[in-house]
Amino acid sequence: MDGKIKEAFDKFLKNIKWQRAAIAAGILGIALIFLSNFSGAFSLGEDDKFSVTTYSTQIEGDLETVIGKIQGAGKTKVLLTMENSVEYVYLGESSTKTKEIQPLIRGVLVVCEGGDEPVVVERVTDAVCKALNISTAKVCVTKLSE
Repeated sequence: MDGKIKEAFDKFLKNIKWQRAAIAAGILGIALIFLSNFSGAFSLGEDDKFSVTTYSTQIEGDLETVIGKIQGAGKTKVLLTMENSVEYVYLGESSTKTKEIQPLIRGVLVVCEGGDEPVVVERVTDAVCKALNISTAKVCVTKLSE
């Protein structure tokens, strides 16, 4: 039985069509692996379109919505200042991202209708500090002028 299997395998290997098909499949596989490493270099993915302005605008909008619901705050406007842009950490020399570090928040200005009431200022400051994980020294709450 072993002799027949070996004989059939040798006959298969000597068939020129199968040899060419195997070589073509190998070359195609290597080409696909090679191209997969560089596919990110030729197209802009969602991560590559990151904008600090978009990021801060989104956080400002979220904060305005939440702070507006705090009792006594009323109509609210929020302004964020950012320290730097997003930072990506890559794996060695490859294009594989292992970590994304969001921009640091330097300060938050909250202007709301109840910004002259100490209780409201304390609630708003506490909410912003906890939401953004920043110190109270980075938050300013003041009254919205009419």
